[in-house]
Amino acid sequence: MHYTELDTPAFLIDKKIMEKNIEKMQRTAERNKVTLRPHTKTHKMSRLAEMQETAGAAGITVAKVGEAEVMASRGLNNIFIANEIVGEQKLARIRKLAESIDISFGIDSIPQVNEIESVFEGASEKAQVLVEIEVGEKRSGVIEEEYYRALLEALRQCRNVQFKGVFSHDGHTYKAETIEELRELFLEAAKRTLHFAGIASETGFEPETVSIGSTPPFILNFEVPRGVTEIRPGTYILMDAGQSNVIGSFERSAATVLTTVISKPTNERVITDVGAKGITMQTRTKGLTATEGLGLIKGFDGVHIDSVFDEHAIICNEVFSRRVEVGDKVRIIPNHICPVSNLHETAYLIEDDEVVEEIDIDCRGKLK
Repeated sequence: MHYTELDTPAFLIDKKIMEKNIEKMQRTAERNKVTLRPHTKTHKMSRLAEMQETAGAAGITVAKVGEAEVMASRGLNNIFIANEIVGEQKLARIRKLAESIDISFGIDSIPQVNEIESVFEGASEKAQVLVEIEVGEKRSGVIEEEYYRALLEALRQCRNVQFKGVFSHDGHTYKAETIEELRELFLEAAKRTLHFAGIASETGFEPETVSIGSTPPFILNFEVPRGVTEIRPGTYILMDAGQSNVIGSFERSAATVLTTVISKPTNERVITDVGAKGITMQTRTKGLTATEGLGLIKGFDGVHIDSVFDEHAIICNEVFSRRVEVGDKVRIIPNHICPVSNLHETAYLIEDDEVVEEIDIDCRGKLK
């Protein structure tokens, strides 16, 4: 079936482009002698995670316990939850997963360590944890060295919690205005992560894993600093308008949303049948990843979505309006692909414009 025969809105993935993206990032990891643990929150599909592991990924990263449970049920057995897991309910679910798979997760506070120690009392496997280091994103993660040392001491007293290493996320690189600024932010973040890994070594711990990650540094082929053992990019597999702006090309954009023109109320205004519930309202306003509008129209240079309602996209462009008619279908390159994946039930793999596979987005809605 030709992809234009699909009902809309439809989430499309160009198989050849995606496979090239997977292969390229795997080669990047191998060239830098680090393991690749891709963040699957980008696509939320066990099928694509399997493809990444088949290509050489050492395991996968997820954001939530629910995602880990789905991935584990599909046979993926080496999972890192790159998030602080708090609460007895969630920790009990990880304890159960640890009985059958290799699972680790993030921490950044002593109260969290104490709770984990309690929940894992009597467990067959220890809780495997990595300490998150705040590296400039101004989100979660340990900031002060003094507190970090106290956290390590709390871990030393634990019988049921095992320190596995450190991790960080340099998401602030997305706002860099130039490639050189992005490189500087990336190196500073990696250096800080390595510094905290060194403190752990000095105090008698053996950090098995030093994990860093975001997509921009690796699609720009930056060298990974020595001492880092693992990278966790996510968006690279599908790409989006923001990441494509970083490399100055849309040739790696594998994911689009197919939508139908449903109205042309004026000579300029075109309405399609996908809105905030299918492409989000996200935009990036600063740096190399900055985007214009709420999504680009593939094949129409400079044409973007101007605004969205829940179920409508509004495109105000007279030239575009003259080129399309009610009933025509166009493809949107989303500004940020990760939340878009969470809005659709099915992804359609296409090859040479033909639908070759339907994939269940099986981690969709797994927010707990």
